[in-house]
Amino acid sequence: MRTGKVKFFNEEKGYGFITDDATGKDIFVHATGLRVEKLEQGESVSYEEEDGKKGKIAAQVVVIED
Repeated sequence: MRTGKVKFFNEEKGYGFITDDATGKDIFVHATGLRVEKLEQGESVSYEEEDGKKGKIAAQVVVIED
């Protein structure tokens, strides 16, 4: 499992980005990859990295306590 912080998440459009703690790079997250109802900017999360249609995506995303 990787960890990161939510850069932003647009509930209406159902997607956003997570900034990975280890690499500092952004990874795409879609609403279908969430294991929580919603994400808030700045929340710490853990996730698995998977191959998507256009590159790496976050899956199995859960919020973790700081």
